[in-house]
Amino acid sequence: MHDATKEGKRSWSQQLALYAERRVLTLLALGFSSGLPILLVFGTLSFWLREAGVSRTSIGFFSWVALAYGVKWLWSPLVDRLPLPILSRLMGRRRSWMLFSQLLIIAALVGMAYSEPTTHIVSFALFALAVAFASATQDIVIDAYRIEAAPERLQGALAAAYMTGYRLAMIMAGAGALAIAAWAGSDLGYDPIGWQTAYLCMAGFMLVGVITCLLLHEPDVDLKSQAVAQAEHRQQLINQGYPRFLASLAAFMRSAMVAPFAEFFQRFGKQALIILALIACYRISDVVMGVMANPFYVDMGFSKSQIATVTKVYGVIMTLVGAALGGVLVSRFGTLRILMLGAILSAGTNLMFALMAQFGPDVQLLTVIISLDNLSAGIATAAFITYLSSLTNVAFSATQYALFSSVMMLLPKFLAGFSGIAVDAYGYAPFFIGTAAIGLPVLWLIRKVGKTTSNVKGEG
Repeated sequence: MHDATKEGKRSWSQQLALYAERRVLTLLALGFSSGLPILLVFGTLSFWLREAGVSRTSIGFFSWVALAYGVKWLWSPLVDRLPLPILSRLMGRRRSWMLFSQLLIIAALVGMAYSEPTTHIVSFALFALAVAFASATQDIVIDAYRIEAAPERLQGALAAAYMTGYRLAMIMAGAGALAIAAWAGSDLGYDPIGWQTAYLCMAGFMLVGVITCLLLHEPDVDLKSQAVAQAEHRQQLINQGYPRFLASLAAFMRSAMVAPFAEFFQRFGKQALIILALIACYRISDVVMGVMANPFYVDMGFSKSQIATVTKVYGVIMTLVGAALGGVLVSRFGTLRILMLGAILSAGTNLMFALMAQFGPDVQLLTVIISLDNLSAGIATAAFITYLSSLTNVAFSATQYALFSSVMMLLPKFLAGFSGIAVDAYGYAPFFIGTAAIGLPVLWLIRKVGKTTSNVKGEG
């Protein structure tokens, strides 16, 4: 899709001018809307549960609600092709699903706020699952909108703006939620009022996405060829004696659910399995470690305000630096090289957490670790988004990108569910070292992909 080499030949003024485009600023807001919910059912949620006295083993299993991000490819064809009653007619295919998912996120966050985990754990879990499901659906739509809404010359700027908004939202849902919980409740010790207030505020911040969605223009995508192919297949089935309803359903299923995946495997052949293995393992180190990061802070004795302050100040700065640096490095040295760098940095920062487990609650060391963690995450994410976009055929943007991003999260989220058991059995330091070690196969997969192809790109 996006040719980083051509983009690198532009002058600095031309590159910077792209960020003033209305569509680029729109992706900044949509990135914020997309990034806000994930920590609220992942890292921040684990902090809440640990303060409430929930065991580390239960927290690890609770993180499985985020597996919704890993299986979103199952319903992405419906989001791609199925119209919503009334909304789709009024707002269009992408905007209707976007607004629907955002309103569902808001409602589910409010439900979590009013479900105390110590007394209403079942309803709390169901609302958390609803947040994850709706958030994954929103990601499907926004990823498709990003690919479809602008020509190739803007795709790099759109990806950078989206990533910046996403990371800022994660900081808001992490540091911001902790700061609000400390202000409205207690800085040290558990106070349910503080967490209730924090999650209600996060529901309010989702209005950024709602307002942006209402102001958007529906992307103009020609679906005539897909419609013609679907109609022809339907008629063939009718001619073969199938009832009209079954023929229509089978034709829809083939067009929406089979064709996008078949095209990917036809395009890459056997190499598709190596590519999917790389996607599945790339974020394994930081995701598995991430579930236990906040419980680690709690057990180390850090207060909510300390974590919030360090993350809010240094985390924001290093996230923006990492995003910008990642984009420049990808443009200058190529995607696979920076994928390799990002994988090394992600594993390396986990070793820093193991170091802190030996030294105790040192705020200065915490600042260094969080800064390096956000810097490496910015670099790795910039390279990874560019790589995933390069694999996508624009004719099947929503479904194929959903497949890639689902595969990216499925294995890491599943293994993360056992993180509490690992910490209880071996302690924090061996756990962090182990999460760094499981990232080593990623380096081999990147080398394997680089050797088997010199130029992996979609046909968009």
